[in-house]
Amino acid sequence: MTIDQTSTDCGQDLSMTAEIHESHLLILEDDQGRKEFTLEKPLYSIGRDKESHIRLVSQFVSRRHATLVRLPKEHDNRSYYYRIVDGDGKGKPSSNGLMINGRKTPAHDLKNEDEIVFGPKVRAIYYLLKNSQRSGQTDASEYDITLINPGMTDDMEEL
Repeated sequence: MTIDQTSTDCGQDLSMTAEIHESHLLILEDDQGRKEFTLEKPLYSIGRDKESHIRLVSQFVSRRHATLVRLPKEHDNRSYYYRIVDGDGKGKPSSNGLMINGRKTPAHDLKNEDEIVFGPKVRAIYYLLKNSQRSGQTDASEYDITLINPGMTDDMEEL
């Protein structure tokens, strides 16, 4: 896989360009309930082991159940995606494997709303949140205020 480092600047005014900010979120449910993880690091270990970055609390999951790896998108080296790999990331798979969207798989490039099942009652949902924001501009709807004249409500009751 090669990464293209060339820029495609079209000479647009930078204050008017839209920037897309992506957030990667993993919402996990296990024996202890629901937890949210904002993904920012290049590597996460997932499992029952106390040393795991994302710890799963269940007797039905492996100590080193899965690994999340951050990879750059092919045509845009400023954004990235996460790939989940079964096992410790060094070739040793978990005991029960991974189910992604109902299919057993050894690895998967995560997409918005993918469901990952690690074992009975242990699952996660991955979210890719995109926020577009224009540099140097404010969204007018942020300041949209509707003013009501108190006398208007009396007129409405008479109708």
